[in-house]
Amino acid sequence: MPYIKTSYRNDFYYGASKELIELAKEFRKTQTEAEKVLWNALRNHGFANLKFRRQHPVRWFIADFYCHDFKLVIEVDGGIHNNGIQSEHDENRTSELEELGIQVIRFSNEDILNNIESVLRQIQQTILRSSSPSPGGEGAGG
Repeated sequence: MPYIKTSYRNDFYYGASKELIELAKEFRKTQTEAEKVLWNALRNHGFANLKFRRQHPVRWFIADFYCHDFKLVIEVDGGIHNNGIQSEHDENRTSELEELGIQVIRFSNEDILNNIESVLRQIQQTILRSSSPSPGGEGAGG
């Protein structure tokens, strides 16, 4: 059985360390206001009947929100993400996640706080453009 656990962890967390998994648990305790608003819309299969996870470890990153069925990461960006160094870091992170077959979409805190309906429509459009759920995933109907 240990092999199955390791395999699941590698597939689901893309090899994230135990330390990163623990750090993600801590991050869940300190959400921004924008993250709370988006989480309220996504949680408990409340959006398109999909399972989203918050502060989910992926390799050596912690994604703000993650839908494993569609290999979709949603990032919520505060003002610091407009800074050149952080912006470059975000681009590199997105590229690395895309190499794993994970699609990344980003929204600013302001987008979420001021127009959550538009944000949810954009997430839905992204999911609809995806060819299908990842293998073994339940998809939108699951």
